[in-house]
Amino acid sequence: MVVATMRVSPGVIALSGPLSARGIGRLWEHAVSAAREAGGGALKVDVSGATVLDTSGAALLLALEAGHGGAVEIAGADQHGVALIAQMRKVKPAKPAAQPAKAGASGLAWLAVARIRLEFFGAMVLALLALPAKRRFLRGADFARIAERAGLQALPLVIMLGFLIGMILAFQSAVPMRKFGADLYVANLVAISLFRELGPLLVAVILAGRTGSAFAAELGTMQVNEEIAALTTMGIDPETMLVLPRMGAAMLIMPALVVTMDIAGLIGMVAVLMVFGFPLSAISAQITASSGPADFLQGLVKGVIFAAAVALIGCRAGLTAGHGPRAVGEAATSAVVGGIVATVLLDGLFAVLIYRLRL
Repeated sequence: MVVATMRVSPGVIALSGPLSARGIGRLWEHAVSAAREAGGGALKVDVSGATVLDTSGAALLLALEAGHGGAVEIAGADQHGVALIAQMRKVKPAKPAAQPAKAGASGLAWLAVARIRLEFFGAMVLALLALPAKRRFLRGADFARIAERAGLQALPLVIMLGFLIGMILAFQSAVPMRKFGADLYVANLVAISLFRELGPLLVAVILAGRTGSAFAAELGTMQVNEEIAALTTMGIDPETMLVLPRMGAAMLIMPALVVTMDIAGLIGMVAVLMVFGFPLSAISAQITASSGPADFLQGLVKGVIFAAAVALIGCRAGLTAGHGPRAVGEAATSAVVGGIVATVLLDGLFAVLIYRLRL
């Protein structure tokens, strides 16, 4: 294979042979380095010995000009080569868009995400206000199907997790309280913890992991397949038809799941205390003496609000999903993370309010 050759002398770079894509492959880096080492003075590039000069050869000559940084004279090219070099010189590579500062970019991205979320929740408020006029968009079959998937299918996991949490709390609490002879008061601690905090909080985490991600994946797939755009084109409100049934189903089944979690946790705690030798009558007396209907209702109210937040965040992640093969996975991840974070933030807000109100 015939390749181009190069001869370097002070102020002159002579190129000969085929200045084509195949001929200059091994020569490119050495030629550019030689042009750079020539400094900023005048440089002559002699191509009189070139047998072929195509666009790749012209690109090499322009790279020599750019690498030299000073005046470059291209000599020895025929009329076709001169025209080709002039045409290539007119085509300037597009400069990459200036990237904003990292802090500014993150700030703009945060503002864009905040705007999308505000628009979605604003659309949800409008959908709720317009619900009486758009009840025809709600389908009872979808509501029942969503409630079954979010509630009945989650019961085994809720029961198992509640039982284990009750056992773990009882064992861990009994260790320090035994030093003071207060083993029996483990029942008080576990009951109040389950009713007020752990019951609704753990169910909300399960709901975010199972149901919130399912909402995001389902609606995200519809968004990627442009089914949401088709519904909008037909005059059907996606928030009314797709989001409100999911939010209503999650809020409806949440109290039942919280009650199941509480009962399973109490059973686990009772099993541990009975192993420690306490009778069932003494344990039940401690539970009824330390907690009342207010504690139980407090957990139910929290659970309903947590369920609404998880469902809304999951649907928002699905409806605002992008396009491409990763969009659905990113939407599901965003739904789970957002649902758990929102649940913990709301729980902290409830803790402050309950403390201030002395409930």
